[in-house]
Amino acid sequence: MLTTLITADELQQHLASDTPLRVFDCSYELMNPEAGAAQYHDEHIPGSVYVHLDHHLSDKTGADRASGGRHPLPSRETFAQRLAALGLWDGMQVVVLDRQGGSQCGRLWWMLKWCGHEAVAVLDGGLAAWKAAGGPLQSGPSVAPEAGVFTLQPTAAATASTASLLKDLGRPGQTVIDARAAARFRGEVEPLDPVAGHIPGALNRPFANNFGPDGRFKPPAQLRAEFEQLLAGRDPAGVVHHCGSGVSAVPNLLAMEIAGLGRAALYPGSWSEWCNTPGAPCAVG
Repeated sequence: MLTTLITADELQQHLASDTPLRVFDCSYELMNPEAGAAQYHDEHIPGSVYVHLDHHLSDKTGADRASGGRHPLPSRETFAQRLAALGLWDGMQVVVLDRQGGSQCGRLWWMLKWCGHEAVAVLDGGLAAWKAAGGPLQSGPSVAPEAGVFTLQPTAAATASTASLLKDLGRPGQTVIDARAAARFRGEVEPLDPVAGHIPGALNRPFANNFGPDGRFKPPAQLRAEFEQLLAGRDPAGVVHHCGSGVSAVPNLLAMEIAGLGRAALYPGSWSEWCNTPGAPCAVG
């Protein structure tokens, strides 16, 4: 069972074997939400299924939300039904990928953990790594496989809410890490949300800092050293990750796990929920 990363060579070996496997392509462009589907149509890993952030991994209707923000989580029950419809079976190994430097597919990686499904790994380096390894490609629309059976298990991913963050704000047991770009964190620019800035006391680690020049995650020892420097003695178990809408924070969360620092919590609503909450303090600088 692979639970963090898988290389392109390893994925080719798994696809050539009889191991039950489902590959989900989560490519998505924040400023052009339909670009990911077009990218998938142009070229994708044979047999992979396209998953859309807005349609599959969020609840935009507000009828069944498990969080707030720009990309609210659906309930675990609703998401389990969606996973079954996408051909996922209990215990099946899952591989997720994107074309956006790992910033999008982590959402599905985390949501599967949230539903208690541990057998999910991120394709290290995404589709670019697959192509560089000589992996085959095909084009055309995504075709959902025959429906599977997916049973919810006890969650394996901790979440933080706005209320819990406010309750522990400033206390030594909680450390908030913000994955947005430094200029957004400082409040110098804000292209998406109505208020610029960050949660008071938060630390900033842009999610792109987890990757090397080749687009793959940095080695575990390097990641560990960087996070330990950032935390400066703070307990990794008290970390809560967030970003703009709970998507691009996951590379930080995954990187900490790769580094052997455990699986920290995620604030799914993130800044887009925080800055729209009356009374929630906002800092700049």
